[in-house]
Amino acid sequence: MSDLQCAATLLVARHGDAEYGHPSVLSDEGGWLSPKGIEQTTALAESLVGRRVAAVRTSPLVRAVQSGAVAAEVLGVDSRAVEGLEEFSVGALAGRPHDDPQLHSVFKAWLHGDTRRCIPGGETGEEVLTRYREALLSIADQFRGETVLVFSHGGVMSFALPRLSSHLRGDLAGAKFLPNCGVAEVAVDGDGFDVRTWPGSTDRAVV
Repeated sequence: MSDLQCAATLLVARHGDAEYGHPSVLSDEGGWLSPKGIEQTTALAESLVGRRVAAVRTSPLVRAVQSGAVAAEVLGVDSRAVEGLEEFSVGALAGRPHDDPQLHSVFKAWLHGDTRRCIPGGETGEEVLTRYREALLSIADQFRGETVLVFSHGGVMSFALPRLSSHLRGDLAGAKFLPNCGVAEVAVDGDGFDVRTWPGSTDRAVV
């Protein structure tokens, strides 16, 4: 079997629970892990001890980097940040309420296939998909045949991962609310992405 056909297993997790300087408004700030987030991340890492995780990789945002550091200590591996795994930018909408209708309109358009729509001052859906795909491929290329824990973010995970895989059922792709430290198991090989498990829910209240 060639290296390209030898799948890397990426355990793509949302970061642990975080706190923010301005929690009621949209922002691109990194936030930081709350005590609850540290407990969640520790518990996740402990549950993966038997998986022989080779490394931890994270988005560059602080809440993900801190999640990676906690998990890496438990697992006894290194943790590094990878550009491209970060949450999609809210751009010029920063400072607006979290339920801002303009942001939700763009995100809904992305989910329905109009990935050319752009968040003002931010990214198009196509740009998000491209940089997320490239980031995951770069990790997979480095760890063929191994398992890597990857900390990312709920919004970009729920948008990008179902659209990178040709095998995720439609009902699961619609389960876009991801819990902190929820893990999507993704196999990456020469044939592309295969999302094997999905932690999302259709109901925000249960996550």
